Amino acid sequence: MCGIVAAVSQRNIVSILVEGLKRLEYRGYDSCGVAVHQDGMLRRARSTSRVAELDSLIREDGVAGFTGIAHTRWATHGAPAVHNAHPHFSRERIALVHNGIIENHEDLRASLTARGYAFTSQTDTEVIAHLIDHHYEGDLFAAVKAAILQLRGAYAIAVFCRDEPHRVVGARAGSPLILGVGQEPGVSENFLASDAMALAGVTNQIVYLEEGDVVDLQPGKFWIEARVETGHARVEREVRTVHAHSGAAELGPYRHFMQKEIFEQPRAIGDTLEGVTSITPELFGDAAYGVFKEIDSVLILACGTSYYAGCTAKYWLESIAGISTQVEIASEYRYRHSVPNPRSLVVTISQSGETADTIAALKHARSLGMAHTLTICNVATSAMVRECKLAYITRAGVEIGVASTKAFTTQLAGLFLLTLAIAQVRGRLGEAEEAEHLRQMRHLPVALQGVLALEPQIMAWSEDFAKKQHALFLGRGKHYPIALEGALKLKEISYIHAEAYPAGELKHGPLALVDGNMPVVTVAPHDELIEKLKSNMQEVRARGGELYVFADTDSRIESEPGIHVIRMPEHYGALSPILHVVPLQLLAYHTACARGTDVDKPRNLAKSVTVE
Repeated sequence: MCGIVAAVSQRNIVSILVEGLKRLEYRGYDSCGVAVHQDGMLRRARSTSRVAELDSLIREDGVAGFTGIAHTRWATHGAPAVHNAHPHFSRERIALVHNGIIENHEDLRASLTARGYAFTSQTDTEVIAHLIDHHYEGDLFAAVKAAILQLRGAYAIAVFCRDEPHRVVGARAGSPLILGVGQEPGVSENFLASDAMALAGVTNQIVYLEEGDVVDLQPGKFWIEARVETGHARVEREVRTVHAHSGAAELGPYRHFMQKEIFEQPRAIGDTLEGVTSITPELFGDAAYGVFKEIDSVLILACGTSYYAGCTAKYWLESIAGISTQVEIASEYRYRHSVPNPRSLVVTISQSGETADTIAALKHARSLGMAHTLTICNVATSAMVRECKLAYITRAGVEIGVASTKAFTTQLAGLFLLTLAIAQVRGRLGEAEEAEHLRQMRHLPVALQGVLALEPQIMAWSEDFAKKQHALFLGRGKHYPIALEGALKLKEISYIHAEAYPAGELKHGPLALVDGNMPVVTVAPHDELIEKLKSNMQEVRARGGELYVFADTDSRIESEPGIHVIRMPEHYGALSPILHVVPLQLLAYHTACARGTDVDKPRNLAKSVTVE
């Protein structure tokens, strides 16, 4: 979602700000902007196009400065328009960028309007700029601290003032913000960003600001104050060395990042499982054995694709580990009255580790007395990892495409390891079973390579799908969540309306949709439900539906008129969902290519959903 980059330096920092925005483009955005202190005044450039066009505007206008802020915006309040783009000014004195949502912005807007402030945008962000200006009495740090006490909601902000040209102030509550300590020889400088990747190549010395922190940046020095009951108090935060490799954002020989990331899955799975030579609770933290001994159920909290990973894991946890498992959409769980169980293990799943709804749901669960927490996450330094007692860090690497692929399959790998670890503690995993599961997991990268080799056949299907407006996905058992994920991928990037159902539910409503114009994608592994699934497929054929089936080699489903079959290289038992989702990713990708959509940056969507 929205991205922030800010700098205060002894050199012109405009190129650093623009390059930082380019590194944050993967989050998704619909406008962007830069503001600097130049010749004793505030200068800015804003655009509703891409960062490359913003860069051109900056060069044409000669924007330059030693102090500045930059932003990519994903619209929440106000349409994508230049007057709503960040940075926002107040009385040509305060410049500010903001990630998050201010819930009491209407009341604050009314109060500030009564004080004579004129609003030029529909955003909640402009309220913060005017509020800081209202409190400003010559000390920007003091003004920001006073202003944020009046804010209700989520925010990460970076702000500077015309009258203090060598100072940037940042603050965060509910949205991530990091401090980058300058390393350029002979130059005193410091940075703020919403993501360490924005500062790749500039500095690897990173401070992760904590909830409620306010930071004052000046060339060569900074200090941080934390929120306390009486206001704010000075604190020290650890400076970490973080290698956010810029090479991770290079496209290489691929047409899109999504295609690259689909084909990176064998490597990502291999990296995620690297060093796993035996099943042990300590894979999830030193305290994991004691926690796993105490729990009697699992509660999984997640959103979107991560939620479907959790739904898949429910089948594993209940069938292999024998532990009752509930999966909740995080944005729903936090707002409903639930029955807490202090002996439940609360598992969060997130690619970024900054998903706002999931973090809020986790905190809600803890407030209900559920203290056993674990996260499956791709970013070791994220808020989610810091909030949970236990963690398993997947190693998918940076994922640029908005539609998640390798993050999903590595989440499944981590969740399968969790299943085996809990099963072991509960006495449900013998040595022979452990050895066989480990053998299958080690073979996953090779098996995935075999699935990726199906791409030419899937491309042929995509030409048919590109002409459709609707699609239906079917699966049974642990492959039903995979059907859901396949439908999500298709709708996300091709804009084809797609739904997924358990195949046994066809007669309870979805069958009414089936006709010759409705392609029906079927996930058909050779498992205990295959004969039931074949009967469901016949129901589709009897109504003139066109079936597109991903079948295991031994499932005895043959191609015939109205039934198109692509055979998977091998049946993979419990781990079959990890293999079967990959052709669904490829189908969505090539269909979107055939329709000419923006595959990596689909409309209206953002990569890291850091606001509610």
